[in-house]
Amino acid sequence: MIRIYLFFLVVLIIGCSQKNIYQKKNVLFIVVDDLKPLIGSYGYGEIISPNIDKLASEGVLFSKAYAQQAICTASRMSFITGKRPDYTKIWDLSTKLRETRPDITTIPQYFKENGYETVGMGKVMHGASNNDPQSWTMPFISNENFDYADGYKMPANLYQSPEIHKKWDSLQTALDADPNADRGWFAVNSIMKSAGLRPLTENLDVPDNAYADGASTFKTIELLNQFKKENKNFFLTVGFQKPHLPFTPPKKYWDLYDRNKIDLAEFQKKSDGSPLEAYHQSGELRNYHDAEPSMDENGIVNEDKQRELIHGYMASVSFIDAQLGLILNHLKSLGMDKNTVVIFFGDHGWHLGDHGLWNKHSNFEEATRTPLIFKSPDIEGGFINDSPVELLDIFPTICNLAGIPIPEDLDGVSLVPILDKSSESLKEFAISQYPRRCNVMRSVIGRYPDDCTLMGYAVRNHRYRYIAWVSGNFEDRSSFNNDKIIMEELYDYEIDPLETRSFSLDSDYQKIKEKMIGNLRGVIWEN
Repeated sequence: MIRIYLFFLVVLIIGCSQKNIYQKKNVLFIVVDDLKPLIGSYGYGEIISPNIDKLASEGVLFSKAYAQQAICTASRMSFITGKRPDYTKIWDLSTKLRETRPDITTIPQYFKENGYETVGMGKVMHGASNNDPQSWTMPFISNENFDYADGYKMPANLYQSPEIHKKWDSLQTALDADPNADRGWFAVNSIMKSAGLRPLTENLDVPDNAYADGASTFKTIELLNQFKKENKNFFLTVGFQKPHLPFTPPKKYWDLYDRNKIDLAEFQKKSDGSPLEAYHQSGELRNYHDAEPSMDENGIVNEDKQRELIHGYMASVSFIDAQLGLILNHLKSLGMDKNTVVIFFGDHGWHLGDHGLWNKHSNFEEATRTPLIFKSPDIEGGFINDSPVELLDIFPTICNLAGIPIPEDLDGVSLVPILDKSSESLKEFAISQYPRRCNVMRSVIGRYPDDCTLMGYAVRNHRYRYIAWVSGNFEDRSSFNNDKIIMEELYDYEIDPLETRSFSLDSDYQKIKEKMIGNLRGVIWEN
């Protein structure tokens, strides 16, 4: 009897152990480049985004989610490690993650260490050398690895125009530089721009998978089939590259919209009382040959080009929406939706003419706010949360939902108490930042000179955004005092949602400003 008892005890222990293994959730991690909340589920009825809206209706939508810095590299290296830019020390496009923090752990690397198959594709690890090989159990899948539609090869500089292909191919063989390396990339694009072959938009009647985002959808479906067959826990990362410039969705997505009915940004001026450092010259837009001819002497884009750009952005969002629908429908057809956590978000927002700005690269609402949607089999979704959250919170939340331990040294918090409705809010504010003055100097001389550095720190709570422009060494914030705040902004979204005026000098707002400086001090300088 004792032997029989011990036998059943061992079987029970093994069974419980196996049950715990299979209770771990898979993760489908979808990040979209330059995606602002221009989505139906965020209240924009003009946009056609049925698949994102369906995901939001089944999951939890965060209406006030903020990136830590509105530029691809800094934002991605922040949320992928769960650490703020001042810790990763990545504030620009040239610094690489493991140059500054060689031992830091990324989300996919952590899941890999916890027994998951981890694979990524598209634009994910922008800011890490070679897409950070140590994060993946399978080699990272870049654009050149995709299978494109019959009759099409990999887009030339993101375009499928035969004329652009011809010039691009000739340059790759003629230049003494790798076009995928920084030096080669800038050299090739300078020539393409001068030749009038680097347009802001492309409208061709081609299959979805003539472009990388459509091709990555097919690859994602292929991988889901593989994971289903192998019955392994997976962490699958899909990095969609639109709606980043150039806007090149296939023609059928352009045809969804009437350009003549597209509204332009309501407020296209600088905010009263704001410093010039809050703005930029829309330099990313100017990298394309048809941008500057469409601008006046103040950098304001003419109305025809504005409508073309907004049209292209909206069509690109609908293109990505269609790809999401194909992936989620296939996930469900395999029955894998019952054991898979889905996260869908943008790496930061995007200006579409507001404040006279285009692209990101600011601390304003349109650049820092991004969609964030979670769906989990264990969570009863279908609601919106309006509390401030940060992309930093993704790392601990995904661990929590997947059923693996949360690392102790993350800067974010798990949002599961909001997802399971045990709490309505976990933090009072979110923090974003953006550098000005010599913010490219680190890549040139290896450091930020003390006499020309300036970091804007933005605190966003339910109603206000306060921005402190702080001078001094980026590498050391330990000696902060209020004297280093040389410019300020304060916006009140209850009475001024378009940020037309800064109230930083208004006497009625001084106590609010002091409290928000305290918020900054507690998180950035004293933590």
